[in-house]
Amino acid sequence: MPRGEVLPVAGEDDRMWPPAPARAGAGGPPYGSGPEPLSGGMSIRRAAVAIRPYVPGDEPALYEVCLRTGADGGDASGLYSDRRLLGEVFVGPYLALQPDLAFVLDDGSGAEGYVLGALDTRAFELACERLWWPGLREARPLESVPEGAPERWLAEWIHRPRPAPEEVLEAFPSHLHIDLAPRWQGKGWGSRMLATLFDALAARGSRGVHLGVSLANTKAVAFYRKLGFEDLIEGGGAVFMGRPL
Repeated sequence: MPRGEVLPVAGEDDRMWPPAPARAGAGGPPYGSGPEPLSGGMSIRRAAVAIRPYVPGDEPALYEVCLRTGADGGDASGLYSDRRLLGEVFVGPYLALQPDLAFVLDDGSGAEGYVLGALDTRAFELACERLWWPGLREARPLESVPEGAPERWLAEWIHRPRPAPEEVLEAFPSHLHIDLAPRWQGKGWGSRMLATLFDALAARGSRGVHLGVSLANTKAVAFYRKLGFEDLIEGGGAVFMGRPL
């Protein structure tokens, strides 16, 4: 699968929306946990939890997070015979083509969540068509996946990817995907990860970001609205939501 080209650049399930904590000092990760103070001036060091940039080697863990949150926020492990397929569609292209906008939640033992962005959605779609989808189409012919199989919609996505609506891109040209492993949901990390990506997109000149989410994932929809996303277009059981930057 071609992974050598990077684009030029200038379904989240967390339930809470607390104010983001103060940023770490220069040179450190955007957000993280430090030593816990004890009486007498001593402290204990907990395993660091931090939001950091994606690095090669994170892929297996991020694909697994995608799978464990791939059923409207629930575990999709039992739905698909190919455990990598969801990640190949919704994680891999961003790591390969826009790695500078990929951020990871790391608990000290490895990746437990991610937020992935594309600065220019239309340019990203064209890059996927040249560099990402061809290898997947060759490896997974559409006729090899029977009608009615759980994987069928993913196979159709690979062979006939759905472009973002033009009316969404006018004000919200960037887009994102975010997922957290279940044990990190509801603890405020999702809002912090999104703040990290918002800053990165704004620094590159983006005026707005959008996402698509299943209407069945009602808690995620409510979460995004708390972060300032507005409903844009609804249809097919999903809604596009956008947020100015």
